[in-house]
Amino acid sequence: MEQRAARGKAARASVPREVHGEWSPDQRRTSPLELLEEQATTRVPELVPIRYGRMAASPFAFYRGAALPMAADLATGPHTSLTVQLCGDAHLSNFGGFASPEREMLFDVNDFDETLPGPFEWDLKRLVASMELAGRSRGFDSNVIRTIVLAAARSYQDTIRDFATQPNLEVWYSRMGQAEIVQRWGGAVDKKIMSDVRANVSKATSKDHIKARAKLTRVVDGQLRFISDPPLLVPIDEVLGASEAPIFRDHVHELLISYRRTLPGNYRRLLECYQFVDLARKVVGVGSVGTRSWVALFVGRDDQDTLILQVKEAEASVLERFLAKSTFKNHGERVVDGQRLMQAASDIFLGWQRVAIGIDGRSHDYYIRQLWDWKLSPNVEGMDPLRLRIYAQVCGWTLARTHARSGDAVAIASYLGGSKAMSEALSKFARLYADQSEVDHQALVDAIAAGAVNAQTGV
Repeated sequence: MEQRAARGKAARASVPREVHGEWSPDQRRTSPLELLEEQATTRVPELVPIRYGRMAASPFAFYRGAALPMAADLATGPHTSLTVQLCGDAHLSNFGGFASPEREMLFDVNDFDETLPGPFEWDLKRLVASMELAGRSRGFDSNVIRTIVLAAARSYQDTIRDFATQPNLEVWYSRMGQAEIVQRWGGAVDKKIMSDVRANVSKATSKDHIKARAKLTRVVDGQLRFISDPPLLVPIDEVLGASEAPIFRDHVHELLISYRRTLPGNYRRLLECYQFVDLARKVVGVGSVGTRSWVALFVGRDDQDTLILQVKEAEASVLERFLAKSTFKNHGERVVDGQRLMQAASDIFLGWQRVAIGIDGRSHDYYIRQLWDWKLSPNVEGMDPLRLRIYAQVCGWTLARTHARSGDAVAIASYLGGSKAMSEALSKFARLYADQSEVDHQALVDAIAAGAVNAQTGV
């Protein structure tokens, strides 16, 4: 323990906590728009304008899609050697609620496309800057926003220090559910807010395979099929045409059969009770728009017994060019391994596989999970300062828990210490980087106006 604590304190000598508050655009080597254009070259061409249109909506929306530009920026500054399994895209919208296998609503990180081992503060910086931008998007006073950002930073700091004193099993078993949120933060708010929390949880539990079937499918000639809602949801026959669709559907079917081997035996047996019946392309998220994402429809004993899996492309993490390359040969496995390591509980159908021949004639890595298994997403637009501050604290606690599972909590806690040095530095960084994101967002808006970037809005 003493050696681990000494390692954390020694890290302050090479990377003082105060330097985490620094940011200057002079550090940049490549412009964000160049990096986004580079990403676009590997994505589905007709979907890329949707991504730009969504990112152009606001500085906060731009930030959500700019994981690569921020990784490039973070790589230009000093960073510690205190390594954890990074989320890689830990902005506030990538936290949320979902169902555990035991059918309990859990709050956790829920996006791992960019996960990779790296310095713990990269996730923390992405989180606090997103809080700053969220506060600005709501029109909050700068002092109010500072309080929110500090709440996230301090929650992370206090939590990691707490986990540093706990046995490994206690850290591993820790989780954040509705009861824990009420217990930890319920005393700081009025009954109306706690009532809203319970109502949102109740609403989220209805977003499951039943609602997915009702919203995304219909019966055609006696068979359950995906609806057509282009460009957001397009059945495979419309994507490829009636002659080529069966060939690709067979490729995906083979993927789904072989993917079963990545599941534990009990869940593999459960999946074998379902029959694959249809496939559609589905647009997702902001940063992921343009990657190859499919939904696969399965039917069990009858049309009321359905399962919809999301088959989502996993490209190389945006962190890999700045940190070490992934040790996994399949990026789908990289995502799944990171998710299982960081989350308190994961989807029972979480697995991975590779399609040897895609529509474009190239192979692509995928990870697979249920499309909806309860889903509680943050409604930033509806948060007042108190709600956003509590949400910031919950996210800070959650991020610290994920890092404590994969990294050296004792060393990180020793590095952070008990003073305000790190939280103050992170607050400064959040302001500076939010300013930068507003500039970058305007550059995208100007490029769209000038016709240099093709964007499709309102989708």
